[in-house]
Amino acid sequence: MKTLYIGFTNNLVRRMYEHKKGIIEGFSKKYNLTKLVYYEIFTDVQQAIRREKQLKNWHREWKINLIESANPEWEDLSKDWGIDAETSSA
Repeated sequence: MKTLYIGFTNNLVRRMYEHKKGIIEGFSKKYNLTKLVYYEIFTDVQQAIRREKQLKNWHREWKINLIESANPEWEDLSKDWGIDAETSSA
């Protein structure tokens, strides 16, 4: 079973670097969550926070359907950003 993590950030590239390198203690580090499979962009912080809360309250199946509607193969959408978990450096 895949573990899903929903979060909000103002800098997705930095946040993915932190996830891939295990820099931040917590849920994502504990479960080694280093793959970005879905994201949404907002220009309004309050709107982004509302969406995060909404998604966190969704049933697991709804979340999976949302991911698979945009990324059916569950590809790492950050794979071409140059922040490989094994080779990246600060």
